[in-house]
Amino acid sequence: MRNIEDTICALATPQGNGALALIRMSGPDSFRIMDGLFRFRSKATKQISDQAGNTLHFGEIWHRDQLIDEVLVSVFISPRSYTGENLIEISCHGSSYIQQSILT
Repeated sequence: MRNIEDTICALATPQGNGALALIRMSGPDSFRIMDGLFRFRSKATKQISDQAGNTLHFGEIWHRDQLIDEVLVSVFISPRSYTGENLIEISCHGSSYIQQSILT
């Protein structure tokens, strides 16, 4: 059973190969998780958790020292989001490999 305080992440677009995919992450740890994965393209040392709500950011998703994809990240702060919680939407390239790598 899902705890109301869990952070969840899932595809918001149909699974499979397409031009783009949207991954939605919602819950109290969304911003902390993205701070560990997302790097802004500019060399500034900014973090997603410091950004204003209802904003869009261009950057890259990394796992350790491996670049996964260039992405757009939308930031929504509770309660002004689709789920009413802190919400991150990741717009990435649509290959199944990239989608699964980001979700993992």
